[in-house]
Amino acid sequence: MGRVEGKACVITGAGSGIGKAIAVRLAEEGGRVLCVDINGGSAEKTAEGIVGSGGIAEALQADVSDSKQVDGFVQRCIESFGTIQVLVNNAGVNIPGVLHEVPNEVIDKTLNVNVKGAIYGCRAAIPYMLRQGGGSIVNISSVNGLVSEPFLAVYSASKGAIVMLTRGVALDYAKKNIRCNAICPGWVDTPINYAHAEMLGGLQKVYNTIDSFQPIGRPGEPREIAHLALFLASDEASFITGSIIAADGGMTAQ
Repeated sequence: MGRVEGKACVITGAGSGIGKAIAVRLAEEGGRVLCVDINGGSAEKTAEGIVGSGGIAEALQADVSDSKQVDGFVQRCIESFGTIQVLVNNAGVNIPGVLHEVPNEVIDKTLNVNVKGAIYGCRAAIPYMLRQGGGSIVNISSVNGLVSEPFLAVYSASKGAIVMLTRGVALDYAKKNIRCNAICPGWVDTPINYAHAEMLGGLQKVYNTIDSFQPIGRPGEPREIAHLALFLASDEASFITGSIIAADGGMTAQ
């Protein structure tokens, strides 16, 4: 038996990066996975890869900043798998900039996707989890929800909000067997970080000097974050709720 054998799982932002790695990892351990992404083609590729490896997966295009579309993908999970037991709120954007130059459009997009998307996801999934007697929500925050970096004021604000959302949901539903935890990845090798890298002098410069801020001395890999998400989604983490777990190569230990 896999660690999430038969569990119905929704992963947002599953078309690439950490979200894709989480979808694949959950499917490897027996999860029935709905891959959600604003890029429908990318979601399809993730699902096809899972099915091709013997797993169970479907794909759906959706924008997490639209509450109706969020309600829609939760309903799709119910229709396809009969329930929803795991929700991974992973979809996010990272648009760096000098704060006093950041346009309203960037602020709105960052908060709508990163914050409202997670709130909408929790709100849509929790009623079904209550009816079935429990579930696990894993929110993907960021090390920048704990500490900030140059050019990331808006992004950091959005990821800090995820930290407090996680704690609030955990407290509200602790006695209902609904667990909610957050992962705060450090610098992981995914395209979401590339624009920020350019503002810091380029990706190669960042990687050449990464031990100056990430003591492990290298970027993380998406699958390393996926292992942690799998644990939090599984019954092995049954006593863990409201936890904010940094997977950051030692960044916040300094």
